[in-house]
Amino acid sequence: MANGFTSILTKGDELLVSAMEHHSNIVPWQMLCERTGAILKVIPMNHEGELLIEEYTKLLSGNTKLVVCNHVSNALGTINPIESIISLAHEVGAAVLIDGAQAAPHIKIDVQKLNVDFYTVSAHKICGPTGVGMLFGKEEWLTKLPPYQGGGEMIAEVTFEKTTYAELPHKFEAGTPNICGGIAFGAALDYMNSVGFEAIAGYEKELLEYATKKLLAIEGLRIYGTSEHKTPVISFNIEGIHPYDIGTILDKLGIAVRTGHHCAQPVMDYFKIPGTVRASFSFYNTREEVDILVEGVKKAKQMLS
Repeated sequence: MANGFTSILTKGDELLVSAMEHHSNIVPWQMLCERTGAILKVIPMNHEGELLIEEYTKLLSGNTKLVVCNHVSNALGTINPIESIISLAHEVGAAVLIDGAQAAPHIKIDVQKLNVDFYTVSAHKICGPTGVGMLFGKEEWLTKLPPYQGGGEMIAEVTFEKTTYAELPHKFEAGTPNICGGIAFGAALDYMNSVGFEAIAGYEKELLEYATKKLLAIEGLRIYGTSEHKTPVISFNIEGIHPYDIGTILDKLGIAVRTGHHCAQPVMDYFKIPGTVRASFSFYNTREEVDILVEGVKKAKQMLS
């Protein structure tokens, strides 16, 4: 995507990203701006971990060519109002790319209803294998963008004077594809659909509410990302204790959490913290596991205080 837009953006064009992006949705656009002279602007957020849509509206202009935003924040769990973000961007003629990696396991996504220009998903977030994912793009945009790699299978005809490219989607698929990864991704999607996204969302909402209430009962514990609209992700710290230390003890207790900035360092800089402990739940987790987590956090606090 970023490689393709190199041929579209020029000096002075503007590209908007949200303040809560994963590094993978920041760094490529910074590199793109360095190559083209385009300007990167940031959609701000508040202390609840919500994007400020009024400020976003002010940033939009005729110079805005592309808006990139995650559907769900991997660091905070916030579900962003992408319907409004997409609609407002289209009013000024800008394209929109939504990073759906963190949304895909929890939300049934209808790209046509969203009217989004590009939508990305990573298989490993949705019970699939690593190293494979999906990019949805509107035909008009995919036709406009040049190939980002050259090689076999992405060509129509090759001569030493000129090469012409294959029809979509083949012009973006140079070489032998990850066949086994694609098959496994398909199997994972079939499995998730058999469970049912409505059932998944309902159960995970109950689990999130239960875990939030139990964790907030621990004195000194603060949750980052308190939007009303969230997926089952809880990022937290305990006053006076480094998140890495809590995570290390939980790991020894056999409780899997992640610590650090979660590849979203600007989010941590906004809250002026080194990172958080992040507990991520899914439809296969249970209340009993939440109870084990809570007891583990209490034990870690006792040992580290």
